[in-house]
Amino acid sequence: MDTLASKSTHRNWLICLLAPLVLTMAGCNINVIDLTPSTMKANPSNVYTITAQIKVKNSSVIKESLRPQIVIDGKVHPMSLAPGSNNLFEYDYRMPSGRSEAAFYMLVHYDQKIENGATTKEIVTELNRFSVENRYTVELEVNRAPVGTRVAVLGRGFTQTDKILVGDTPAATRFDSSTSLSFYVPSLPEGRGYAVKVMGISGEIIAGTLRIDSSRVSVRLQPSTIAQGQSSLLVFTIPEEAPPGGLQIDVQTDIPDSVIMDFVRIEAGQRSTSIPVQGGSPGSGNLFITMPGYSEVVVPITVN
Repeated sequence: MDTLASKSTHRNWLICLLAPLVLTMAGCNINVIDLTPSTMKANPSNVYTITAQIKVKNSSVIKESLRPQIVIDGKVHPMSLAPGSNNLFEYDYRMPSGRSEAAFYMLVHYDQKIENGATTKEIVTELNRFSVENRYTVELEVNRAPVGTRVAVLGRGFTQTDKILVGDTPAATRFDSSTSLSFYVPSLPEGRGYAVKVMGISGEIIAGTLRIDSSRVSVRLQPSTIAQGQSSLLVFTIPEEAPPGGLQIDVQTDIPDSVIMDFVRIEAGQRSTSIPVQGGSPGSGNLFITMPGYSEVVVPITVN
């Protein structure tokens, strides 16, 4: 009978020992729930908090006797009660230089009331790990902007080889520091959101979503009525400087035989450009100016 009781006690102890980190098996007196994230962002102090929640399941457990410890790097350290909490315990671990991950498990000693007094028991959790992420994005400086705007990406671990894509379109990227990149919003259709990705030798990081708002290009034709064979000057002005690579302007007309002009482009860093428009066959109609990210502009034109 004693042998059977001994085997039963040993089996219950194994259940508590081998149960997952959230110990919910019947017969265990406490639950130990590891709240430590599997990945943490690197910080200048190189200190990372390991947290556990300990719940008492059995009224025979003396709650004040809980003595949680953490075993990490082969050493045992006491865990402290988190400020303002009655069941959260913490340990601040200083990651050794040159390392980016750690493995640990927890020991919880406690006293349990028995008929003739109290006995000390122990819970051992499973092995757990966490890693430190040295390269990540925190946020976009803004979540919406018109074409040509310079936008910052804040984070950590950036390098001079990093490039930014807006949607699938490469954006002119500037390396500001290991914690900041910036890019110029490329000429893309307005009114929708685009995923912003940081591409580097270490892989791809999603920085967020940027909505490209519509901007307006100012267009003037002086004069708007011209004689056949003569020219007028078509002037374009945008509110922001053209991004690296420049902006291509598409000009269409409903009187193609009356309008003679070259392709139009605003060069990088410029806010305006002009081009001569020569009168062809007599006619009256419109010029339709479109640029991705800008509202369409319609300019009337008459050729006598």
